[in-house]
Amino acid sequence: MLTPGDTAPDFTLPRDGGSDVTLSALRPSAVVVYFYPKDDTPGCTKEAIGFTENLDAFKAAGVQIIGISKDSVKKHDKFRDKHDLGVILASDENDQVCEAYGVWKEKSMYGKTYMGIERATFLIDGSGKVAQAWHKVRVPGHVDAVLEAARAL
Repeated sequence: MLTPGDTAPDFTLPRDGGSDVTLSALRPSAVVVYFYPKDDTPGCTKEAIGFTENLDAFKAAGVQIIGISKDSVKKHDKFRDKHDLGVILASDENDQVCEAYGVWKEKSMYGKTYMGIERATFLIDGSGKVAQAWHKVRVPGHVDAVLEAARAL
């Protein structure tokens, strides 16, 4: 599990719109990397809309935002267009980045266990270190907490 002070694992992933995003290429900007289970589900939609609505405030704090799930780029494009999202949506279909960040976990629902993404957010400073980490995120109030931490960098 990544904690503050750890070096954030670098990655290059395909993103919405058809290009790639590389974490280290965004330096010296700070970056919010948030992991979410699935496009177009209620909690994931609220979280993505929340980050999008606060995009100008994050940019003013010098922070970029990347949302990562296992959904395909095609699904990300539909999700972005349907909800007019402004954050980068990266596709980790082979779950290597999810594994590197420790968010690929065994979950259970209705008595059945399965592997899935644990909702988590990492604030990464301009040098590539984890400044703050939120695990088992609950969506209400989360974007505000991340923005407050981003402004404090």
